[in-house]
Amino acid sequence: MSIKVRIPTPLQKHTNNQAEVSVDASDVKGLIEALEKDFPGIKDRICEKDGKVRRFINIYVNEEDIRFLQRDATSLKDGDEISIIPAIAGGQDIAGGAS
Repeated sequence: MSIKVRIPTPLQKHTNNQAEVSVDASDVKGLIEALEKDFPGIKDRICEKDGKVRRFINIYVNEEDIRFLQRDATSLKDGDEISIIPAIAGGQDIAGGAS
């Protein structure tokens, strides 16, 4: 079973600068383990020490946030597309006015 995983630019240094990789996994937890096996060190960037996905990392299965599915127990099937997206915070009020 081949699952396509889109790797964000900040994590591509762990995947030999590949923006997309394929792994075999039956759920998101297994996908993270497969990524770690193929690209040692990437799991530490995605997960906390207890193995849970970091608060500021969003993982999508076919454009659905795993937080609204079954988190890391979300099932995967052949052909699924996974996106790992670091949350972006901050910014400036471009209108210049106070809220």
